[in-house]
Amino acid sequence: MQIQKYLAFVKAVEYKSFTKAAKSLNYSQSGISRMIHDLEKEWHVSLLERSRSGVRLTSDGLKLLPYIQKICDEYHHLQTQIDDLNGLQAGLIRIGTFSSVATHWLPGIIKKFQQNYPNIDYELLLGDYTEIENWILEGRVDCGFLRLPTHPDLESIFLEKDALRVVMPTDHPLAGCTRFPIKSLCDFPFMLLEKGGRADVSEIFDRYGVSPQIHFTTWDDYAIMSMVESGLGISILPELILQRIPYQIVTKELDVPAYRKIGLALRRKKSASRSVNCFLEYLQYRNSAGADL
Repeated sequence: MQIQKYLAFVKAVEYKSFTKAAKSLNYSQSGISRMIHDLEKEWHVSLLERSRSGVRLTSDGLKLLPYIQKICDEYHHLQTQIDDLNGLQAGLIRIGTFSSVATHWLPGIIKKFQQNYPNIDYELLLGDYTEIENWILEGRVDCGFLRLPTHPDLESIFLEKDALRVVMPTDHPLAGCTRFPIKSLCDFPFMLLEKGGRADVSEIFDRYGVSPQIHFTTWDDYAIMSMVESGLGISILPELILQRIPYQIVTKELDVPAYRKIGLALRRKKSASRSVNCFLEYLQYRNSAGADL
């Protein structure tokens, strides 16, 4: 079927790899390579350059990609309409997420969602905010959990405010305080949870004009908690991360408002698959009903 060749080409471009494209479409690597070779032979053009590091578009491939992508999008819309007519029986939802949502929200969400839609499958990709935004924009995932506000080209729904809390060793001088003074962040070595673009904590520093002594930066929240437990400094972590933690640490609210807004984002709700829209509607229902995520 010709559409499968188009999908193979689009996925190979998206992943820059025949192997990854094959895994995404449930084909063999040789099958993906053969379909793209058939297109090149049929059209008398070279679409992709192959190398040990992967594949990349040729100039001809770059010109043809938007047209092939449009055909694939229309095919996706057709499949969505067929699902609507027949009722949702099966589907795949590809979700971009960061680790705390994947650990503490998604298991319960998916478990409840599966009661009504037991034949839906899921593919989870873990990354930071910037990576997840890019995955949604590129079509690598259908939707993603993000900090709001997000990229202006994405549609999003607000889900929950997640408080940011100071974490410190149990023997810290301020372990007994009711609320941690924002200015006192500058008095102790600080462990920063950050990767790539501006993080939640850095924005708090800018907002309140504080400059902590940052001794360690990582995107691994468990590494930070371990170092805090060892007395190497203090940090600020989202409350969602601090559920069921295996570390002996103390958490405190700041004496100023500090939180991140978490939402679900996607490119266009109108063009999303039936399964993705059902998932989105389920999250909105839970949120409006005040159910814990």
